[in-house]
Amino acid sequence: MPALVAVLLFVGIVAYSLLGGADFGAGFWDLTAGGAARGRAPRGLIDASLSPVWEANHTWLIYCLVMLWTGFPSAFAAITTTLYVPLGIAALGIVLRGAGFAFRHASMRTPEQRVFGAAFAASSLLTPYCFGSIAGGIASGRVPSAGSGNAVTSWLNPTSALGGALAVLACAYLAAAYLCTAAGRLADTGLERYFRDRAMAAALVTGAVSIAGIFVLHADARRLFNHLSHRALPLVILAGLCGVAGIVLLALRRGVRIGLRESAGAAVALVILGWGIAQYPFLLGTHLSIDDAAAPNATLWVQVGVAIAAGVLILPSLVILFRLAGRGHLGTAADQSHG
Repeated sequence: MPALVAVLLFVGIVAYSLLGGADFGAGFWDLTAGGAARGRAPRGLIDASLSPVWEANHTWLIYCLVMLWTGFPSAFAAITTTLYVPLGIAALGIVLRGAGFAFRHASMRTPEQRVFGAAFAASSLLTPYCFGSIAGGIASGRVPSAGSGNAVTSWLNPTSALGGALAVLACAYLAAAYLCTAAGRLADTGLERYFRDRAMAAALVTGAVSIAGIFVLHADARRLFNHLSHRALPLVILAGLCGVAGIVLLALRRGVRIGLRESAGAAVALVILGWGIAQYPFLLGTHLSIDDAAAPNATLWVQVGVAIAAGVLILPSLVILFRLAGRGHLGTAADQSHG
């Protein structure tokens, strides 16, 4: 039963990485879009793509938190009492990001729009970096079972820095791939080329950092390195192949809409699943197992039932929402940007 709940928790982590990650990546491209005139078109597509779905995307974060604190309360306590600094920064970033995104739409003056846009874009970088550094701290065993670990070195270390950098880059790649596909669906060749170039750049940089990360993990988190290079190796190889497939699709410059979004999502999902396999059977480093951290079986049974009920009730609504948003039935770019 604890393993099943851990799988359900990881399902939420993968979903949040793919959907919430694309939202964070869109903020990255918003930040780098340039001035008001030069960045109007890409920001318009970002607004139109995010507005209908971004709140739904971030419900997965709530799901993950609930699954962790009810299913594995001792691990939740250990994480929150050790990694409270990056968790606090991430929470602040989420608040600033939402406020910046909402108030930018309501603002009528360009200076105010710039201030709120900067808050949205900067927090879109900060938040995924903190989440990645938290994952690095957990995976490298820097969160003690009893909690109250070192508040500084638990997330300011080589593995956490690698996790934070990869999280930001993966979000940027996902967003560029999704936005390239959205521009292609709208038959906007200029924006399709714009985001295709950025997706290619993000994919290449992510691949380079991933290769460099092999040496970082070998030096700083030997157990994680060993498991990623043995039991999780098939998933790592598949993730690399999906990344290569995405680069090939981008390089072909035709039919880029077919398979690009799927290959980008699969690459990120397989990396996260590889981390889960490498971590198993431990929830924290190599000192707190899933079984030892689990709540009583009665709680876990209720949790599984709630997760199944939520899936039956909510997933169809999400599918309809994404299909409507993908087909442009929830408003054009201009409609969305003007609220």
